[in-house]
Amino acid sequence: MFTIDISVRNTAFPISVQRKTTEDAEAVYQLILAAIRSGNPDIVELKCEGKTEKKIAVRASEISGVQIIQKDGVSTSSGRPPGFFALAGE
Repeated sequence: MFTIDISVRNTAFPISVQRKTTEDAEAVYQLILAAIRSGNPDIVELKCEGKTEKKIAVRASEISGVQIIQKDGVSTSSGRPPGFFALAGE
């Protein structure tokens, strides 16, 4: 299972949808990238394959980032999946 996390401006937590295959996850990722690059305030609508009742709609101009994570039971001591990280200030 793959999770696509979408970071939205002025929102602390990402929006997530799931896909079962690499190809489907990559297609959603490319769709979101195209929406970000267009600069138009179009609405991006997505459905989740993991939770079939979950639907999201977000204005493309408000998306600030996107990442794909493969959910295979791997997590760190913080409970977060490996990927982006923040450096602690000195």
